Amino acid sequence: MGKIGVHGIKLYAFHGCTDEEQKIGTNYEIDVVIELDLSKPSISDNLNETVDYVIIYDIVREEMSIKSRLIEHVAKRISDALMQQIPEIEKIKVTVAKLHPPVNGIVNRVFAELEETR
Repeated sequence: MGKIGVHGIKLYAFHGCTDEEQKIGTNYEIDVVIELDLSKPSISDNLNETVDYVIIYDIVREEMSIKSRLIEHVAKRISDALMQQIPEIEKIKVTVAKLHPPVNGIVNRVFAELEETR
């Protein structure tokens, strides 16, 4: 068992509960960690025996382009899409963070994090 992580995916998207958030958008940062059997690729050094992190990035980017009111919903969509398209995943953790959210104060980020096991 091993882990592959893609941390700090920075995207601009249009999620939020207010009309303003859905119109003007904001910056997001997404982290994905998957757990899977890495015994073969760790020996073979063959990309075809592991999960290419480019595929992870592309799936995250695609799901982030679909508007949602809640970042929890976005995290679930990302997790579901990755689990569906990459059958080798045994466990996944997805974190979606909204940077500088519109709250009455100074906040660096808010986030939703989901973990799922196959």
